[in-house]
Amino acid sequence: MPPDMEAVAEQVFVALADPSRRSILAALAAGGPATATDLAERLPITRQAIAKHIALLAEAGLVTAEPGERRRVRYRLRSAPMQVAQQFLAALARDWDGPLDALLDHLGR
Repeated sequence: MPPDMEAVAEQVFVALADPSRRSILAALAAGGPATATDLAERLPITRQAIAKHIALLAEAGLVTAEPGERRRVRYRLRSAPMQVAQQFLAALARDWDGPLDALLDHLGR
C-alpha cells in the first residue's frame, strides 16, 4: 500500500478511536449534514466538544465544512478516507489469511 494511503488510513483509525467522534459520524450518517449546534442537541456532547472533535474529523478528511443558512457552518460526512481505511484492512486481512490458513492446515494434521 502506498505511504500516502497508509497515512490516510492511520488518520482514520485515530479519528475512529474515540467514541464521541464515532457518535458524531454516526449522527451525520443517519441525519445528513448538521451544524455543531444541531449535533449537540442530538448527542450527549457539548457544542464546544463537538467543535473540537469535528476539527480532528475534518483533518482526517472524514467530514467537510460547507456554508449553511445565516452563516452557520454545516458538516457533511465524506466516505473516501473510510474507503481507504477499508482497503488497508482488506489488504492486511489478505496478508494474514494465507499464513493463518497454513497454520490451521498444519495443526489439523
